[in-house]
Amino acid sequence: MAQQVGLSKAAVSQVLNDHPASRVSADAAARIRAAAGELGYRPNLTARSLTTRRSGVIGLVSEAITTDRFGSGMIRGALAEAKRQGHVLFITETEDQQDAMAAAFGVLIDHQVDGLVYASIRPHPVDLPDVGGGIPTVMLNAVATRPTATVLADERAGGEEIVRLLLDAGHTDDVVLIGRDRSATVEWSTAAIERRLDGITTALDAHGVVPVAEVDCHPWDPDHGYAAMRDLLAAGRRPAAVIALNDRLAFGVYRALAEVGLSVPDQVSIVSFDDDDIALYLEPTLTTAALPYEAMGALAVRLLLQPDLVPAEHLVPMPVRVRGSVSAVPADIRSFDRPH
Repeated sequence: MAQQVGLSKAAVSQVLNDHPASRVSADAAARIRAAAGELGYRPNLTARSLTTRRSGVIGLVSEAITTDRFGSGMIRGALAEAKRQGHVLFITETEDQQDAMAAAFGVLIDHQVDGLVYASIRPHPVDLPDVGGGIPTVMLNAVATRPTATVLADERAGGEEIVRLLLDAGHTDDVVLIGRDRSATVEWSTAAIERRLDGITTALDAHGVVPVAEVDCHPWDPDHGYAAMRDLLAAGRRPAAVIALNDRLAFGVYRALAEVGLSVPDQVSIVSFDDDDIALYLEPTLTTAALPYEAMGALAVRLLLQPDLVPAEHLVPMPVRVRGSVSAVPADIRSFDRPH
């Protein structure tokens, strides 16, 4: 290759291994890389890491996100950002096993990764193994029990925004909240859930709205959403608006309403959270605050590759998907005007 581009072997090696002290001109470096592409050259990552102290590899330790349909968004975002920055992503799966976590960290460190991302499908506290060696680590949708850079969805702001949308449409009477579980175990309840509830409460308080019912249910699945709404209707309590803590609960609510001939949104408006794929296939489609998993995955990689990474929390906005499950209450029958 050196002979083909008319440069020394040392110059070619410096360019292909990204040597920081290389004095090869930009034009010559471009010729070298073009020739390498034509010849199918693959750099020796071990040699490069010895020279640059960078391997071009990021390790992602997954806690169930590789096997969860929601978690794939985090992987897509991380892969795209790693590629954009000239890195590759090695992914390992722990299936929420502490021993597997320690083993995964060890394998990735042995491969001299430039940094580690720990990603979870549930943002709960995690005891990370001691990685040592100054390897940067970012928590993705998880919280380390020691100070670490952390990427989370902005659940509090998402809760405020999606509920404010419902209330701004005039739904200030007969509002029901489905999904709060006052008996939830510590293992199930997370800071993210508490922030989501805080956001909902903040929006309700701003409008002076007190829900006429708050139905406890766990887990958040369609069966429990269905049972919660069925029991409310059987007790003669028909809501005008429903705030479901996630889309799966909302799916069950839709079914219970349909069984008694109540239509969404003409008779009952519904808002929810997560933006599950099925939300687009409901009739009408479901208005929901989306979990920004792709953006979170991309941000985790960007943070990891910053030279000045410090322990801090980074929140990613939850986009509101406005669809067909909310109708406006006519102004002349609203209970009171929205406060300014």
